[in-house]
Amino acid sequence: MASSNTSSSNSPPADVPSSPRAREAVDRFVALWGEMASTWGINRTMAKIHALLYCGEQPLNTDQIMERLDVSRGNANMNLRSLVDWNLVSKTQQADSRKDYYEAEKDVWRITARIIEERQRREVHPVRSRVEDCADLLVAEDECIEDRPPAEQLLHQRFERLTALMKVLEGVSEALLPLVRNKDVDQIEQLLDVALRFGNASSDSVDPDHAS
Repeated sequence: MASSNTSSSNSPPADVPSSPRAREAVDRFVALWGEMASTWGINRTMAKIHALLYCGEQPLNTDQIMERLDVSRGNANMNLRSLVDWNLVSKTQQADSRKDYYEAEKDVWRITARIIEERQRREVHPVRSRVEDCADLLVAEDECIEDRPPAEQLLHQRFERLTALMKVLEGVSEALLPLVRNKDVDQIEQLLDVALRFGNASSDSVDPDHAS
C-alpha cells in the first residue's frame, strides 16, 4: 500500500480544470455519467472514468484516475481495458514517464457511433441469436412447426415476433450509424421526424372504444 500511495503522490496533477467552479462541474458530470451508465450499457465506474478523461485536456495515468475517483487499482485497470476495447479511450505513452496514459475520444459523434456499434455487437446480436436458438428447439430438422402441438406453435410464434422486432432495431441502428459517423444532423432529424409521425399514426389508428 505504501508504494501505491507514493506513486500516486509523485504523479503530476490530473490535467482537468482545477478551479473550484470547474472541479464541481467536472464532479457533477462524472456523477451524472455514472448514473447514466446502464443507459450506455456499461458499468458505473467505467462511465465515470470515461467522463473524467473526456473532461481532461491531456491524457491521465492510472494513479491520477485512482486518486481523483477514489477507486482501486484493479478496478481502474479493468475498466480502462474495457474502455480501450470499446474504442472510447486510447492508451498513449509520454517521453518522460514509463506509465501508460489514457485519453478519451472527444468527438461526441464518434463516441455515439462506437457505443451503438458495441451495443449491437455485444448485446443485440447475441440476444437475437439466442432467441432464435430457443425457437429452433421447438422444431426438429425433419418437421415443421405446424406439426407441433398448438401451445408450442404459439410459443414459436412469440419467439419469431421477438426476433423480428430485434431485427428491426438492428436495422434502425444500421441506418443511423452512417448518419452519425457523417455528423448528418439534417438526415438524423428527418429520420426522427418520420419515426415520430409513424408512432403518432400508429397510436391514432387504435380506436379506444374498441381497444381491449
